[in-house]
Amino acid sequence: MAILNNSNAISTGAYDINNSLRFRASASAYLSRTPGSAGSTTLGTFSNWLKLGAISTDRMIYHVAGSSGNNNRFYITFNSDNTFQVVGYNSSGSVVLNLNTTQVFRDPSAWYNIVVAIDTTQATSSNRVKMYVNGSQITAFGTATYPSQNQALGFTNNTSSLIGSNQGVGNLFDGYLAETHFIDGSAKVASDFGETDTTTGVWKPKAYTGTYGTNGFYLKFSDIATTSGSNAGLGKDFSGNTNYWTTNNISVTSGTTYDAMTDSPTNTSATVANYCVLSPLAGDVAPTNGNLYVTGVDKSTLGTVGVSSGKWYFEMTCVSNVATTNNDGVGIGNCALNNTAPDKATYIYRSSGVKLQTGGSNTSYGASFTTGDVIGVAYDADAGSLTFYKNNSSQGVAFTGITGTMLPLVYARAITSTPTLALNFGQQPFIYTPPSGHVALNTYNLPTPTILQGNKYMDATTYTGTGTTQVLVNQGQFKPDLVWTKSRSNAYNNVLCDSVRGVAKGLFSDLTNAEDTASPTSYVQAFNSNGFSVNIGTNSNANGATYVGWQWQAGQGSTSSNTSGSITSTVSVNATAGFSIVTYTGTGANATVGHGLGVAPSMMIIKQRNSAQSWSVYHASLGATKRLYLNLTDAVETTTTAWNSTAPTSSVYSVGTSAATNGNGNTFVAYCWADVSGYSKAFSYTGNGSADGPMVYLGFRPTFVMFKRTDTTSGWYIHDSSRNTSNVVNLRLLPNTSDAEATVTTLDFLSNGFKLRTSDVDRNASGGTYIGMAWASNPFKNSNAF
Repeated sequence: MAILNNSNAISTGAYDINNSLRFRASASAYLSRTPGSAGSTTLGTFSNWLKLGAISTDRMIYHVAGSSGNNNRFYITFNSDNTFQVVGYNSSGSVVLNLNTTQVFRDPSAWYNIVVAIDTTQATSSNRVKMYVNGSQITAFGTATYPSQNQALGFTNNTSSLIGSNQGVGNLFDGYLAETHFIDGSAKVASDFGETDTTTGVWKPKAYTGTYGTNGFYLKFSDIATTSGSNAGLGKDFSGNTNYWTTNNISVTSGTTYDAMTDSPTNTSATVANYCVLSPLAGDVAPTNGNLYVTGVDKSTLGTVGVSSGKWYFEMTCVSNVATTNNDGVGIGNCALNNTAPDKATYIYRSSGVKLQTGGSNTSYGASFTTGDVIGVAYDADAGSLTFYKNNSSQGVAFTGITGTMLPLVYARAITSTPTLALNFGQQPFIYTPPSGHVALNTYNLPTPTILQGNKYMDATTYTGTGTTQVLVNQGQFKPDLVWTKSRSNAYNNVLCDSVRGVAKGLFSDLTNAEDTASPTSYVQAFNSNGFSVNIGTNSNANGATYVGWQWQAGQGSTSSNTSGSITSTVSVNATAGFSIVTYTGTGANATVGHGLGVAPSMMIIKQRNSAQSWSVYHASLGATKRLYLNLTDAVETTTTAWNSTAPTSSVYSVGTSAATNGNGNTFVAYCWADVSGYSKAFSYTGNGSADGPMVYLGFRPTFVMFKRTDTTSGWYIHDSSRNTSNVVNLRLLPNTSDAEATVTTLDFLSNGFKLRTSDVDRNASGGTYIGMAWASNPFKNSNAF
């Protein structure tokens, strides 16, 4: 591919992005420029980092007007169905380029890197336009029209060029842009602008070191000296070409409309990182202005960053129509106010001068507030206390004894008027100095998780059977201790093999059968240092069948005798990853079993090995008097005999007289998992019966999610990011049946959790209760948008 030479190279070195520019669609914000002459018509590259504000609307990223009507028009856009599209017209106004992804992009909690590279001189049509997101090339398109070889396209026309808008100042982008490059005369690849971090496995920015060509530009959005005029201000071109962009309806006046942000795709410092915003996925209102404003009637929404430790500060400005009679409010919570499930909590300060806790009633607190007032929120998660400030005056401690993961919450009550409330989590200058020790709500300030790359401990490996012994390598290059295989293409059994019981001993999660040792060639043959080997057999390696192998690391093959309980157990444990495999012999009497984790497990799956019994499941949110069965669709049962009505401790779990968990003289295996911040979590949620389902905050980007409805009969569902590498996550497998993989619209994976996208009663019935367990690819602290 051709490269134009110029002297505008960017130096290499350690690289951070310190600035971004907020585009407020409500203000018709965009950038504009008209080149003096056209550049290359066959070679060019556009790259930037962006964080979505509005979703499910048409949002223009880059638009070049046609010379007449659609003649030579070109644009890059996100559509109202959240697909990503590149379109180009020829000189006659006919579409000659149209690539529209099947993948959808609607994660507003973190950053995407998009790259569009054009080289119409290529002989192979699919090489003429390439689209990348977070370093991965997109290859699946709903519409795929490639330009003919040497087709001229208008991406560098000397006509009006816009960033964040179309030519009619419509389809406005709402959100944040950073690190925006255009290379005139050269088709680049994603690795020219980013690289995979060797520690986290996450795609991150790097300095571009190439040239830009005549009409190329580089926007850093770092110069706030002016917003118009010469080559200075937020539209300044740092390529060396002085291809300056004019800012339109962009503000650098301090206050809620200030648009020069420190929200960034890099965790640079305590003030430069990925910041909390209000989530359009976690409430009943769509925020605006880069997800920092909310306007509504009886509407509430949560922020995108949850915390369980540390000291945090954010502000709410009462922009308009806030009245003491409205009871508008701000605070923290783990659910929207309209979700009154008993395991949820909210703590808010309301404009009438009262405070409200979920399950309680309004209590007098502090002064009332109205339009123009600024409410500071100071949350000391270490002490579990919440204090509010009105115009920098403390109103005193409002709540104490708060535990668990909490997120910011804003509530537009609107009894007498429709209020507008603006939040600031530190990406803009705070109006007031935070209380001592309290920091802005961003990912840099989050604790550093113990596990930075989840696939070093848990992974999902897809493969095709060969009918002969096959060695399979996982991405994390780790030795697994539990391997769970399932055919995707055929109705073969779910098979679980582990290193404690030994190879070639299969248990079937969809059957009650005893451990199968009669077919040693049918299952896992070896647990290798970087994966596992499968032998010949339909359940794990039939020729031509497709499979997935889910893997967890415990003690990497090592075991020890555990005498912490009244029953001596054999344990293989990885306390770092919160996983242990336990084998023991039952007594038939109430007993305890050592699990080796050092913390209480939040989910356990237990199976009798030597005879037919169902698989017992314990989940912390259900408690020690409840049991589910992995092999059944039954609703949760109440029982005193499964767990002896006793919750697990940091050293043991309890079993009663149930034959399925403690049959006298019978042998058992237990798979025990604990919550590990940023890596694994046992979760629960309440359905809302809508295709716009609940958002479940995990604090990490999931790689594996398993869940089940508990209040009525329902199957178990498993989704993972190896079978679905992008949203929508719609390929499901069932632990309780041998069914082949099916496509059912279910959920989106997000950088901080997942979002239900179905009203199906098995997954999101109104008022339905659900439990599950999830494991991470990356903690939210380091995640890109999914």
